Amino acid sequence: MLEFIPMLVAFILLWIVLAKFGWPMFNGMLEKRENSIREALKKSEEAQIESERVLAEYKKQLADAKAQSAEIVSQARAAGEAVKADITAKAQAEAADMIAKAKGAIEAEKKAAIAELQTSVADTSVAVAARLIGDDLSADEHRKIIERYVAEAGSFNAN
Repeated sequence: MLEFIPMLVAFILLWIVLAKFGWPMFNGMLEKRENSIREALKKSEEAQIESERVLAEYKKQLADAKAQSAEIVSQARAAGEAVKADITAKAQAEAADMIAKAKGAIEAEKKAAIAELQTSVADTSVAVAARLIGDDLSADEHRKIIERYVAEAGSFNAN
């Protein structure tokens, strides 16, 4: 028991010293640690909110970019179709123009050939008639008769 009292006195003194100096330091460290954890949690929540906001913004930008690319592709297709239609229309117009010119040239050649044929037939007929009939009719009279005949015959066959 003699040892108990000095140990009790030392324990009480140690407890008083710790309660007076140690506990406030320990309590301050606990509060400081609690505050630092609280701040870290707050910053973590703020960072998470910010990252969600940035993610939503990136998703919106991606959707906008996709919409713009779809619009550009659509416009390019429309422009391609317009160019194709324009080229086709021009080609058809040129073909129709070429056909019309060819028909006109054929018709002009046909008329020239008919006129040349009529003249040739008239000259040949005048020469034949002059040999058969003689010189009773003049060459101009023969030509007028033949031309009238060819004109009448040509009007029946020209159609």
